[in-house]
Amino acid sequence: MTGLIAAATTATDKRAAFRAGLTSGTIQRLPGAINPLTAKLIQEIGFEGVYVSGAVVSADLALPDIGLTTLTEVSGRGRQIARVTDLPVLIDADTGFGEPMSAARTITVLEDAGIAGCHLEDQVNPKRCGHLDGKAVVPTEEMMRRLRAAVSARRDPNFVICARTDAAGIDGIDAAIERAKAYADAGADLIFTEALHTEEEFAKFRAAVDIPLLANMTEFGKSQLIPAQALEDIGYNAVIYPVTTLRLAMGAIEAGLREIHDTGTQEGLLGRMQTRSRLYELLEYERYNEFDSGVFDFTLTGSQ
Repeated sequence: MTGLIAAATTATDKRAAFRAGLTSGTIQRLPGAINPLTAKLIQEIGFEGVYVSGAVVSADLALPDIGLTTLTEVSGRGRQIARVTDLPVLIDADTGFGEPMSAARTITVLEDAGIAGCHLEDQVNPKRCGHLDGKAVVPTEEMMRRLRAAVSARRDPNFVICARTDAAGIDGIDAAIERAKAYADAGADLIFTEALHTEEEFAKFRAAVDIPLLANMTEFGKSQLIPAQALEDIGYNAVIYPVTTLRLAMGAIEAGLREIHDTGTQEGLLGRMQTRSRLYELLEYERYNEFDSGVFDFTLTGSQ
């Protein structure tokens, strides 16, 4: 019963697939998964990877995205998600949860959790959401120490270490480009520049940096929502949709709860719900039944 209970693909193979995807010429699309079940749906629909957002992990705990979550909480959610999908999982590791030594430990913990890659950012710890004002970034050299520590701790060379810079919204796009080049020199495999505004800015960044780039297409932020094909045409290698599934789910949950509160019944909501049969299909209930009967369906013989 390969792939039952846990994904059939090993963490090593997922990491190799992610690294190969970043140089394939085809943009790697990674929607955020709010839970393991969403990750199964992301795989079924045909995306190239799964993203785990720090903002979503925080929101799931009813906390703002200001660095309150711990490595244990974030890696635990990442492990749950990575376990059920054959797709590579990229996770948001904030600032590495502390000083450079903590960033090094973060890499080892995420590797052990089956994650394919993570991004570390150059914000001052504790961080703020990348599309809010009032952020501050550490000096370039301090972020380079953070990245070098992470790279030195990596045991699987295919584990992707992505460097995120928030400098564009503070010091301008040229400063962000200079930081990206320095972070590549420090060993980053992938660069994520946060809160660019327009397609032209994304293209300017691409022209200036010669390692793989990741775009963040989050809603209600500072960035124009650029289609994946357009990002691929510009030369971007990956795109994340970090909070989309949470926003979809919470919008539907809030509307549904208000209707039940106001009308006393969910009868009018049934057409908007995932059906029981669809849920069971996604969970592969039938395969579990086959497995269960295959293990326990036997008869006693002789003197037993």
